[in-house]
Amino acid sequence: MKKTIIAGAISLLFTQTSFAAENIALDDITVKANRFERKDTETTYASEIHTAKEIEASGAATLYDFLAQQSSVNLGSYFGNKATPTMNLHGYGGDNGNQNVVITLDGQRLNNIDSAPQLLGAISLGNIERIEISKGSGSVIYGDGATAGVIQIYTKNKTGVTVSTSFGDFGQQNHYINAGLSEKYFDLYVSAAHDSNDGYSKTDNTGHKDEFTSDTQNVKLKIKPTDSLRLLVSGTNSRNDVRYPNELTNAQFNSDPSQNGKPSTKYTSQSLDTAQWKVGVEYDITSKIKIAATHYREDKASTYSSKTDFVNKSDELSISYDDDIVSAIAGLQSFDGNRDGGFDVTSKDSRAWFLNTEYRPTWLTDALTVSAGVREEEVKYQYAPTAGTSLNDKENLNAWDIGANYRLSPKLSVFTNYNKAYLAPNIDSFFGFDTFFNTIFNGFIKPQQSKTLNIGLNHVAANNRLKATLFYANLDNEIYLDKSLGNYTNTNLDESHKYGLELQDYFKITDNLNASVIYNYTRSIIDKELREDGSSISGKDLPSAPKHTIVANVNYKFLEHASMNLNQTWRSSTYASEDFLNNASQRQGHYESTNIALNYQYKNMQFFTSVNNLFEHENSVQVRNDVIYPIDFVRTFRVGMKADF
Repeated sequence: MKKTIIAGAISLLFTQTSFAAENIALDDITVKANRFERKDTETTYASEIHTAKEIEASGAATLYDFLAQQSSVNLGSYFGNKATPTMNLHGYGGDNGNQNVVITLDGQRLNNIDSAPQLLGAISLGNIERIEISKGSGSVIYGDGATAGVIQIYTKNKTGVTVSTSFGDFGQQNHYINAGLSEKYFDLYVSAAHDSNDGYSKTDNTGHKDEFTSDTQNVKLKIKPTDSLRLLVSGTNSRNDVRYPNELTNAQFNSDPSQNGKPSTKYTSQSLDTAQWKVGVEYDITSKIKIAATHYREDKASTYSSKTDFVNKSDELSISYDDDIVSAIAGLQSFDGNRDGGFDVTSKDSRAWFLNTEYRPTWLTDALTVSAGVREEEVKYQYAPTAGTSLNDKENLNAWDIGANYRLSPKLSVFTNYNKAYLAPNIDSFFGFDTFFNTIFNGFIKPQQSKTLNIGLNHVAANNRLKATLFYANLDNEIYLDKSLGNYTNTNLDESHKYGLELQDYFKITDNLNASVIYNYTRSIIDKELREDGSSISGKDLPSAPKHTIVANVNYKFLEHASMNLNQTWRSSTYASEDFLNNASQRQGHYESTNIALNYQYKNMQFFTSVNNLFEHENSVQVRNDVIYPIDFVRTFRVGMKADF
């Protein structure tokens, strides 16, 4: 009944757009996934944009909360860890979906060389200016892993000082301070953030709950000695401590999802510490030609019972040209990633070149943009144990993209692009575990290859912005983890495909009332695969890839300085992540969360409160029968204030 009332209210608001005033205007939205800033209605690829204004209105406390509740990306905890969450985009599933999405922070790649998901817990939500999600494209610029798409996160550059603090139940604390100074010859920006909670599950046998703490500091400096020269330096330091809850059986979860499923076993404890920095230079040779060079480095340590150290280094050198007719960027990229586990050092290194172009034949028409790009990448692996034989392998991979956008009118444009992408196996893919959990060498498995066709339209009226995209992806050697014999064996699906429909609609009903909806329909089918135990999974659905996702928002400014945001997020039930036969008696339950946020502005002060999961829907991640990890299963609230100086 509660869900029906909310859905009905949202539907009623959507039907009122015909009564909206003709002169209500929507702001233009720009994207820059191809390194050139463009209106999103003029690009040859599909995109989804979330601004700082949307983030603030949502009431979300963390980046995990925002992406899980406000975007089309399906996030879940990684065996109970939300700092490094699983993610599903374009039907690649929660189990391996993070490997198929490249995530960058101010251009710095966050993907790991092993199977661990990206460390989103180290990114303060209050420090984010915008999130740009490119779907089914991006492989030319971003290379390895950009099969489902790319999530680009840009942090703020500002002048002045912002201070924010909030507290909530379950020991929630979210605090940050941002400060910026802009002068003729330099821009300086610094930030610090603290996010923590005391946990949502009951204590383990050591007295700890599934608590989380993150402390992050960031500094960015841009030096501008001349109008054409810019020197860039930035650094980020983050310390994260996570405790995961134990798994539950189905009966335990239904009885009380907050209980400790294994009272005699302590919760898994992990520290994830990272230090990132980059230096770069940009020089405008002319008003149309620019060269840029950047060096990135990340030193990361992950500690369970033992410590594992990671060092990732990357470089990029590029030259670009941009005028009214032709835009082009060409570059060289290198990446060196090393993991030192104490008993071995394993590396994944790559060298690549790319060329991406856009052409606008203004001599023929002002309405057409065509694009084309190509990339070549060599990936090398080395496994060097302290005792035993070293192993080496090498792959030569390529990507390309062609696309077009045609503006049929000032309000309507259509686009299409055809993208070839690849995923080079991560270093964990070459190893597995036998039934006694002894490490075994799995062999150098094949890289994953995909070809994705996107066809879409953009329609922007005075009070409505609609995006619709159809996609079809054909894959060879999709990487997955086969547990059919009780072992953990990384291998390839011989053939598979994915298709779907993506809709985004934003309504500005009045100056004080707007609404939005994101709807995704996705199918992910295994065409051909015979597993280790001899069972065929041909024709089966890929597990942990829901068919339907809905994200709906209503934002109402009910007073001159006060507004409310109502959010409903829902995604459909699917097969548990290990249920490749699609016949397990227990399925992954549907995800649902209703969230409300209130904001009141008084001069330079903003007071806010939010309630997440209002109706206490008990969400979870289901691995297999009687292996369930509860997530987002309690109602939470917080109150806080923000001041700008």
